[in-house]
Amino acid sequence: MKKALLFVFLSAIVGIAAFTSVKKEEKYAYPFQDPSLSIEARVNDLVSRLTLEEKVAQMLNSAPAIDRLGIPSYDWWNEVLHGVARTPYKVTVYPQAIGMAATFDTTSLQRMADFSALEGRAIYNKAIQEGKSGQRYVGLTYWTPNINIFRDPRWGRGQETYGEDPFLTAMLGRAFVRGLQGDDPKYLKAAACAKHYAVHSGPEPERHVFNATATNYDLWDTYLPAFEELVVNAKVAGVMCAYNAFKGQPCCGSDVLMNDILRNQWQFTGYVTSDCWAIDDFFKNHKTHPDAASASADAVMHGTDIDCGTDAYKALVQAVKNGQITERMIDVSVKRLFTIRFRLGMFDPIAMVKYAQTPPEVLESEPHKAHALKMARQSMVLLKNEKNTLPLKKNLKKIAVIGPNADNPIAVLGNYNGIPSEIVTALQGIKNKVGAGTQVVYERASTFTKDTLLVYTDVKSQLSFEGNPGVKAEYFNNVELKGQPVATRQEPEISHFWQEGETVVGSMKAYNFSARYTTDFTATTTGSITFEVEGDDGYRLLVDGKEQLNAWTRNRWGAKSYKLSTQQGKKYRLVLEYYQDGGKASVHLRAGNFAKSDFKALANRVKDADAIIFVGGISPQLEGEEMKVDEPGFNGGDRTSILLPKVQTDLMKALKATGKPVVFVMMTGSAIAIPWEAQNIPAIVNAWYAGQSAGTAIADVLFGDYNPAGRLPVTFYKGDQDLPPFGDYSMTNRTYRYFTGQPLYGFGYGLSYTTFTYDKLELPKNSQVNSPVRVSVRVTNSGKMDGEEVVQLYLTRQVNGYKTPLRALKGFERIALKRGESKVVSFDLRPQDLHVIAEDGTAKHLPGNVTVSIGGGQPDTKTKKGKQMVEGTLALKD
Repeated sequence: MKKALLFVFLSAIVGIAAFTSVKKEEKYAYPFQDPSLSIEARVNDLVSRLTLEEKVAQMLNSAPAIDRLGIPSYDWWNEVLHGVARTPYKVTVYPQAIGMAATFDTTSLQRMADFSALEGRAIYNKAIQEGKSGQRYVGLTYWTPNINIFRDPRWGRGQETYGEDPFLTAMLGRAFVRGLQGDDPKYLKAAACAKHYAVHSGPEPERHVFNATATNYDLWDTYLPAFEELVVNAKVAGVMCAYNAFKGQPCCGSDVLMNDILRNQWQFTGYVTSDCWAIDDFFKNHKTHPDAASASADAVMHGTDIDCGTDAYKALVQAVKNGQITERMIDVSVKRLFTIRFRLGMFDPIAMVKYAQTPPEVLESEPHKAHALKMARQSMVLLKNEKNTLPLKKNLKKIAVIGPNADNPIAVLGNYNGIPSEIVTALQGIKNKVGAGTQVVYERASTFTKDTLLVYTDVKSQLSFEGNPGVKAEYFNNVELKGQPVATRQEPEISHFWQEGETVVGSMKAYNFSARYTTDFTATTTGSITFEVEGDDGYRLLVDGKEQLNAWTRNRWGAKSYKLSTQQGKKYRLVLEYYQDGGKASVHLRAGNFAKSDFKALANRVKDADAIIFVGGISPQLEGEEMKVDEPGFNGGDRTSILLPKVQTDLMKALKATGKPVVFVMMTGSAIAIPWEAQNIPAIVNAWYAGQSAGTAIADVLFGDYNPAGRLPVTFYKGDQDLPPFGDYSMTNRTYRYFTGQPLYGFGYGLSYTTFTYDKLELPKNSQVNSPVRVSVRVTNSGKMDGEEVVQLYLTRQVNGYKTPLRALKGFERIALKRGESKVVSFDLRPQDLHVIAEDGTAKHLPGNVTVSIGGGQPDTKTKKGKQMVEGTLALKD
């Protein structure tokens, strides 16, 4: 820490000296370089000096340098969903967004965003020092948060959101933006971006072509409130428009969303980026425009300033010449973009921008790692705890840890993630917790969906090429294996994972490259062996010159296998070809033999355990963005069924038959239907994708060193029969606000190892319409353990002639109480919390009675112990 402070001090001195020198001499080649001028004046001066071609080039996400003016290149594309993502540097990784939503803690989320922005600043500073400032994933413009409403649990990207509720999403999103952007009156710490605007939540395979339709009521009651909060109140720097169309127009060219609401009603002055490749969708998929020029002109006239992922906007030069758009309209967009870069301090001396002085020591600093653990603990939701199965005792003689997620480091990181120096899986966390005195046995037992899995064998000693041990690796600086390799080397095996932009070999980076791996495998036995290839994005395996596996398409962690018949002593030439075209890069060749698991035999092996912990669920290997997944129950990154895969239920049935206590730890980015488990497994913990410290947090909860208090930010339905068609964007019978059935576990639900009681509700009997209202309640920890409670306030209202939610969250606060301790919690209801939405989407402030319910869950949540909720009636008067 002393080194970090010294770095900041010296940087400040150098910066001040440089700035003072420049100011004294007042030598600026152009006014835009003068930091004493207003940002608006500087931006106007800079843009006035650009040619049309230079302006248009700045509207691509990878904006080139303008050398004649000393403007460096800059790539706008960066991600910070739960820690800085996809960067080549090691970073702190927090729980996935859906897990952070389960904390119901705006303070924790704001601090996470603050810490992530600091790490992002350190990365940006390092990139400048290393000459990488124009690369992707090192910039300060982050395309986060994802504040789409998680309306359907089948959507694979729902894990990136803050759940199904507009109010929870708005409050958490606001906290994130404030933490990320900082509080400096002039400079942004980093620039947040609210996405995907709007009415966007799958299905993933159809996102480039589907046309979302929603009533004006649903639009303003469900889909827009979070965006409005971030734009109007949080002052988010950017907005990303979505791929899909809305009411017949691509979102990035929508009259309603872009011109009427975003720019006119909300008066948004920040920048808008398209989702990546969305402008191409105008003319390639939606077929609303004939070509790139017309699509690009229309998008810009609707306020879309950046074309991400393609070069469609290059056609704007011709569009101006054709009279389809004026250069003055181009100027508007370019000025917005440079305004953000100036607000980030990119053209000012270091001494003037406190954030620019951030040292590299903040990367994975102790406070950041501690907060990742805190949020992982806070995210854990105790769904069931029959007969006080939990917490477990630490002095048990034997514990069995079973399941596909027990030792899976991929699952805990979620998607849109960075890579930390250390990842703690559930297995490792449990081992660390109990110590050497307890025997911990582990078996994977099954994949997520199948009872047959590859039992790996170490074959490194059987690989050689031209007399040298290992594998000949050739790397190409293109995705087609063309020309001469830029590097050739011998490697011990084929097992790689690179973040995008990370060095692969020499000067070649992990972006748009390919590789060929060649080796001879010498069989030690006569029989067979199975080779499994896993990787992003495309690969193929040739054995003795014949192609046996072909996944030469974007595969996203896909795995394929080939069974080779062998003769002892015979050599087989293996050639594995691989390419990567963006995102993370990984390629692995493993060997072994498939075996069908015998669940009864497994249960017999672990029946002497004092406790059995099954760690299952699903994984970002199965759900996520536009994925190619060939597994039952999954399609394109989405799910076709929300039921827990049957193989896992079958395995737990066998484990329960041992008579030993079984604990189900479920990892997921979305709601999973677990009807059998809810009836038969005594203890269930929903652990989400909890980040780098997931295993530690899981063990802390299982063994009672942390009293869980997470709450579900989504409804856990009983089964697929509860869900309307996936492509239907009506909110009828969706989410806790409109679902008329009985959920398995409701939104806001979560248990504790202690109990809480509520009393002394303070609520005015009457209030004027369109006025704020203060409500308070006393909460007491009436149990035997210290713990945390998430106090939730819901409003229920019926108004003749108007549609209203069954109930709606309008306040929440996470508090810590020692046993026996009480605290008064107050909520300030805003006028907009009490309005109703008319059929045309307008907000109405109407008289009438409103039921106010405050407790540890929804008003219909009943528990056996203690007074869990208080209710009162508020009369609104004209």
